[in-house]
Amino acid sequence: MKYYLVSLGCPKNTVDAEDMALLLNAASHVQVDDPAQADLLLVNTCGFIERARAESMQVLNDLAHRKRPAQRLVATGCLSQRDGAALARQVPGLDGILGTRRWAEVVSLVDQLDRRRPLRRMRSGATAAVALVGDSPVPTPRSAVSRPVPRVALQGSSGYLMIADGCSAPCAFCAIPLIKGPLCSRPMEDVLADARYLAEQGMREIILIAQDTTAYGRDVGQPDALPDLLDALMAVVPQVPWVRLMYAYPQHVSQQLIETMAREDQIVHYLDLPLQHAHPATLRRMGRPSDIDRVCHLVDDLRRAMPDIALRTSFIVGYPGETEVEFRALEQFVQEVQFDKVGVFTYSPEEGTRAIDLPGHVPQEVKQERFDRLMSRQQAISLARNQAQVGRTLAVLVEGQGEVKPEESAVPPDAREAGEEGAISVGRCYRDAPEIDGMVLIEEPLEPGRMVQVQITGAMEYDLVGAVVGQRDA
Repeated sequence: MKYYLVSLGCPKNTVDAEDMALLLNAASHVQVDDPAQADLLLVNTCGFIERARAESMQVLNDLAHRKRPAQRLVATGCLSQRDGAALARQVPGLDGILGTRRWAEVVSLVDQLDRRRPLRRMRSGATAAVALVGDSPVPTPRSAVSRPVPRVALQGSSGYLMIADGCSAPCAFCAIPLIKGPLCSRPMEDVLADARYLAEQGMREIILIAQDTTAYGRDVGQPDALPDLLDALMAVVPQVPWVRLMYAYPQHVSQQLIETMAREDQIVHYLDLPLQHAHPATLRRMGRPSDIDRVCHLVDDLRRAMPDIALRTSFIVGYPGETEVEFRALEQFVQEVQFDKVGVFTYSPEEGTRAIDLPGHVPQEVKQERFDRLMSRQQAISLARNQAQVGRTLAVLVEGQGEVKPEESAVPPDAREAGEEGAISVGRCYRDAPEIDGMVLIEEPLEPGRMVQVQITGAMEYDLVGAVVGQRDA
């Protein structure tokens, strides 16, 4: 059977999608890039916030509208796990549903599609994890700890490596525990085996991901297991230049982790610390740690141990009950701490979460106004932080090439190489995570996958500009 697979949402979803593809390929199914050529259409949905749900529904409905009678359409991923019955009602032509905790059963589901009986509507209110539309839903068991395939996703020369799934944090606004279940750390030997696999594939960067990487091991009685995992990782993949940590819960960042990051050259000096807010009252309503002084001390500790560290965070504005005073406290915090990267989101009410029942929901126009104010403030900070990089020589992982007209070039005229006016390469330095941060622009054609030394010659709010001055490797 030929199948078409599109994955939406975060890198964790991408890992699930690539693992489903590996299982389907091993069962002699063939992946194609054109949905018109496929017998099976798979959409790995995201159900985290309203905007992501809307995108998932649009993709599903577009494919359902265009699909031929002989084609089968299956929804997988977070939205399927969260409300499979609603998907069955709202997507005409949907043939199957596969939740996040049962992705490894994709081959079995596809086999059932080949033998299926005539379609019937799924029962209203059902909670589906694995089902053909029309069948009685299958209950969702606890996820298995070990997986039959590597829990990785390859993106160019970077590889995402899942070290845990699920989340046990009590955040009042977040539906992830409802979708993914509680924290489930993978055994260290499985993680290390997947790291070796990524190294064998020639990856130049390994990105450790989980709902909370710093919670790794807590579900099995090891409250600070991440530093030990990193030490073991350095030993088994010494040839991989970069190891990056994403999604670090601030209260779980230990002194041992900071020391490990500072000591190991392979671990890039970058940390993503989603804080969500900076006013204690807002944080308490969020179910988040509310000790802002502790966060400030953590930032100081990180910068003292690694003066060049790039710190990223994210905030929610317009949370229920957020007053102008609370929002101004967040603005002041952002101004004082001077994060390198900040993501800002307007609060999205999520069914099943405690926050949806809180009083004082903020009007949409106020949310948007606060979003604009905070982003404007951070843009000035980001520009200044980037301008401080001018003159530094940084290792850059080249990711692609393009062509630009001279008048459209982001590279200042005095930084361009003679004879290469229209050629541009894009890459990332240690300060930039894939897809969410900026790029380094180099007006010179370079082969993707190379890691070169680049002197930074210019800076914009999100991107850097530079010229090659050396090469780390071919």
